[in-house]
Amino acid sequence: MDVRRETAAGRSRRSEEVPHGPLHVLLVLSVLGTIYPILWVFTIAFSGTQSLAIADLPAQPTKLDRLRAILPWPEHVSLSNFQSVLADQPFARWIWNSAVISAATTLVGVFLACTAAYAFSRFKFPGRRTGMMSFLVSQMFPGTLMLIPLYIIIVQWLGLGSSRIGLVLIYATTAIPFCVWMLKGYFDTIPKELEEAAIIEGAGAARIFWSVVLPLAKPAIAITALFSFMTAWNEFILAATFMDKEEMYTAPVGLRFFVGGFSQQWGYFAAGSIIVSIPVVFLFLYLQKYLVSGLTAGSVKG
Repeated sequence: MDVRRETAAGRSRRSEEVPHGPLHVLLVLSVLGTIYPILWVFTIAFSGTQSLAIADLPAQPTKLDRLRAILPWPEHVSLSNFQSVLADQPFARWIWNSAVISAATTLVGVFLACTAAYAFSRFKFPGRRTGMMSFLVSQMFPGTLMLIPLYIIIVQWLGLGSSRIGLVLIYATTAIPFCVWMLKGYFDTIPKELEEAAIIEGAGAARIFWSVVLPLAKPAIAITALFSFMTAWNEFILAATFMDKEEMYTAPVGLRFFVGGFSQQWGYFAAGSIIVSIPVVFLFLYLQKYLVSGLTAGSVKG
């Protein structure tokens, strides 16, 4: 009787499941709708031209001509746009500025976030709860709201306008609240017994932090580093506001000069966008093994 009841229950559950066919069709359409604009960026970049119209329609276009006009595929594949962009010295300088600023932001932001998150996770001190809530509240305000205060502090008070150090300070400061919350949640999942065992062996607080806690928190640190790097690498508004010298532009700021009011070099813009995206893609692929464990473990406890 038990076997028959389980079989009947299994049949009823299968009958209530959503059919896989329509679900797969919906997923395929969603994926195509997502990658369609990206395919057009690649098409324009490899077309060798500066126009958005890849194929010119005849006077009386047929259905095949109209279909070719909307398909993201160039008539002639060319690398001339990439060669021209890479040969442009200002663009290479902008890529270097982005790399230096993003790497420094990642190092500063991750170091400060690790130490702050460990303190909030393990130590009891006055203002602990208020400090964590202030980090959370700071994430509720849009970044543009802080433009004027940041400009006064960085440019007028510190004199760091149009400098890499000033932009690193801004990016690290804006990324720290989210990173602290992520790391604090992960540190809470690490058993305190491991630290107590290290104390019995004679290890100090600093040795425990560097040799015990940080190696166990690699997934969360990887996610924090990826977030900090992507924030600094892709940011546009703050970089465009604080960098007023052409040689100090970052890559996102420099890309806007390919498409202006007097010239529209869409081929160069698309090729530059692909080049700028490559470091983030490789970094994401390298750190993807930490993504699931880092995000889930850091979001369970708070």
